[in-house]
Amino acid sequence: MSEAELTADRLREVFDAAAPLTVGVEEELMLLDPGSFDLVPSAAGILARLGGDRRFKLELPAAQLEIVTAAHDRVAGMVDELALARADLAAAAQEVRPAAAGVHPFAAQEGELNRGPRHDHTAREYGAIARRQLVHALQVHVAPGAADRALAVYNALRSYLPELAALAANAPFHDGRDTGLASVRPKISEMLPRQGVPPILAGWDDYVTALRWGIAAEVLPEVGCWWWELRPHPAFGTLELRVPDAQTTVGEAGAIAATAQALVAWLGDRHDLGETLPVAPSWRIGENRWSAARDGVQGTLADLETGERRPTADRLLELLDRLAPTAERLGCGAQLEQACELARRNGAMRQRAVARDSGVAGIARWLAESWLSPGPQA
Repeated sequence: MSEAELTADRLREVFDAAAPLTVGVEEELMLLDPGSFDLVPSAAGILARLGGDRRFKLELPAAQLEIVTAAHDRVAGMVDELALARADLAAAAQEVRPAAAGVHPFAAQEGELNRGPRHDHTAREYGAIARRQLVHALQVHVAPGAADRALAVYNALRSYLPELAALAANAPFHDGRDTGLASVRPKISEMLPRQGVPPILAGWDDYVTALRWGIAAEVLPEVGCWWWELRPHPAFGTLELRVPDAQTTVGEAGAIAATAQALVAWLGDRHDLGETLPVAPSWRIGENRWSAARDGVQGTLADLETGERRPTADRLLELLDRLAPTAERLGCGAQLEQACELARRNGAMRQRAVARDSGVAGIARWLAESWLSPGPQA
């Protein structure tokens, strides 16, 4: 969307037109050397070999490709497409091994970047900080429906970002050591601006004002550089959840996508029934964000109203139980059951189990070997 098109009325049209509750993902993956399992900056060459296949595109790190799925009515369709794209990429990559996790467990902290107007702007603006963004997310898009509903769901959905981050935490190792965190990815990402808990938007005019200011201040070369962990996507009419780490298997990716789709639908249903959805202060959500990054599903989160702390796994399982009827209606009940398994044992816990047996070097090999697996690997 160009700056000239960026108006509140235009945003309303985009969200009103989007088919409600469709789901799609953008999966950022790492490219590994088949011998050392270190990162290989070969994304541009592999993309050229794929011959313009629109499912694949470059992102900032030269050792990263992104898989982009279509919008699907059901999570199962998205999972099938993602599985096929992973298999096609593995066949085309030949000399490298694809893998997925929030960060690489032992690669150097800085890496080579891809070229292009947007990436060159990031490199010029942030220098070494840009070269440290060797991070990999699973970005889930869900179309919330009409514009007013979308904005109400966006503001309420902010409160659940820590729960989703804990469920999807899959990056405990970085630079060859255990960081002590379930996911170090958000701490690396927040070296850049516009990270973490997004601002409350009182109306579409607020969003337009924010984006136009960023363009005028030359900090947003395009509206896609609004990098918060949740954003209304101006072109697609979706809410884009950017908080989950990339997931090791397609089954785990499907579990996260199902949770996101059911959560957006559940909040939207409550809005449609006339409920005023609660909108929490950003700093309270930020405290839970830190707890989720540090401990994943093994820690505690605070109630955003009372401050009472409870085990994160318990809170997640209760939330998933509330979402179950909505998930069944959407046809993603089976994937939500997989999310319950992640609430008990997520990617960060699996990586640490591998490290106990095979060391940090063994994690990258395990990630590559799990790439085409349909579900969580022991």
